[in-house]
Amino acid sequence: MVFSEKQRRVLTWWRPGSPDRERQAIICDGAVRSGKTLCTGLSFFCWAMSSFQNRSFALCGRTIQSVRRNMLSELLPLLRSMGFRCEETVSKNLIQVRLGGRRNNFYLFGGKDESSAALIQGITLAGALLDEAALMPRSFVEQAAARCSVTGSRLWFSCNPESPAHWFYQEWVRKAEEKNVLRLRFTMDDNPGLSDEVRARYANTFQGAFYRRFVLGEWAAAEGLVYDFFDAGFVREAPEGPFEEWYISCDYGTSNPTSMGLWGKKDGVWYRVKEYYYDAQAMRRQKTDEEYAGDLARLAGDRPVRAVIADPSAASFCETLRRRGWRVRKADNQVLSGIRLTARLLKSGKIVICRGCDNAIREFSLYRWDDKCQGQDQVRKEHDHAMDEIRYFAATVVGKEGRVGVCAGSVERKVL
Repeated sequence: MVFSEKQRRVLTWWRPGSPDRERQAIICDGAVRSGKTLCTGLSFFCWAMSSFQNRSFALCGRTIQSVRRNMLSELLPLLRSMGFRCEETVSKNLIQVRLGGRRNNFYLFGGKDESSAALIQGITLAGALLDEAALMPRSFVEQAAARCSVTGSRLWFSCNPESPAHWFYQEWVRKAEEKNVLRLRFTMDDNPGLSDEVRARYANTFQGAFYRRFVLGEWAAAEGLVYDFFDAGFVREAPEGPFEEWYISCDYGTSNPTSMGLWGKKDGVWYRVKEYYYDAQAMRRQKTDEEYAGDLARLAGDRPVRAVIADPSAASFCETLRRRGWRVRKADNQVLSGIRLTARLLKSGKIVICRGCDNAIREFSLYRWDDKCQGQDQVRKEHDHAMDEIRYFAATVVGKEGRVGVCAGSVERKVL
C-alpha cells in the first residue's frame, strides 16, 4: 500500500527513534475520506502487539456496529495478510489477536449515550482507540481514558470536526500540547488513494459548515441558513405523465402548523408535487385528528399512496390514519444526519421541490441554525414544519433506496 507522509507519521509515532515517541496520545481529526481511520487502526494494532503480551485493549466507536463497519471490515483482512491471526467472538464483542508468540485481547465498545460509560467500567486496559470520538459523550471518553492504567498505555483518537464549542475540541484538541498529545489534522490530500474525480465529488456533496468540516477539515460553527444553497433554480414544474410511486410526508402540529408533502417518483427522481399547510395560530382555530386525516385524504386524491411518513411523536394522529386504512411509517428523526442527507439529495437532483409548494419554498429561505447554542449544532424551532417533513421523507424513504453522496461506494486504494 502507498501511504502519505502524514499517514506514515501516524504509523510510526510510537516507535523507537520517533520524535513523537514520548507523547501519551494521538488525535487524528479532519476531512472525511482523508485516510485517518485505516492508518490509525493499523498503527494501534501494530503498537499493541509489539508492546504488550496478554493485555486487554478497547476499540470504541459510536456503536459496536460502526466499529465493525468503519474500521474492522477493512482492517482485519489487512492484518491477516500481514501475518496477524485474528479470531473474533461476536457474542463477546472480542477479537483475540496473535502475532509471533504474543497474544492480546481487543474488546469492542459502543459509546452512543451517557449510559455507555457504565459498559467500560471495571476493565483494565493497556490502550484504547476511539473512532468517531467527537460523536461520543464526554463521560464515555473520560471513562475509557481512566481505564488505561497499565504502564505504557496510550490513547488513540480519530474524528471528523464538529462545532468549535464542542467539548472534545475544547478539552483535547485545543489542549493537545498541555496533555502531551500529538494532534494531526488531515485533509483529503493526505489520502493517496483518492482520485481527483472522487475529491471533486466530495467537495460538491456538502455545503456551509459541513463543507468546512468534512471537506476542509475545520472545526467550524454552523451558522446562517441551513440550506444556504437553495434558490429558485431548485424549484421546477412537476413532470407530465404517470408516476411510479407515491408517498405523503407529514409534520403534525396542534397549535403549531401542520405540513404535508405529496411525493411522486418518476425516472428515479422524487418530486414534491403538492403540499398541504395549516397554521392553527394564524387561522385562530385548531383542527382535530379526524379533520387533518380528511385533509390528507384530499391531498392524496385517487393516487395509490404507498405510505404516510409521519412525525414519530404524533401518536394519536398516526392511530387515526391507521383506522382509516392508511399505512403509516414512523419517520427517521435524526436531525443533523437528516439535514446533511436532504442537502445532498437536493443538490444531486434526487429530490425536487415543485412549483406550488409555496410554504416549503418560503421555509427554505428562513430555516436557520441557532447561533445561541454552545457545544452542539441545533436549528431554530421556527419555520421548520415543511423542513421537518421533507427531512423525514429524505431519511426514511429516499435514503433507504441506496447509498448517496459520501455514503456511496468505497474508495480504491493504490497497491504497490
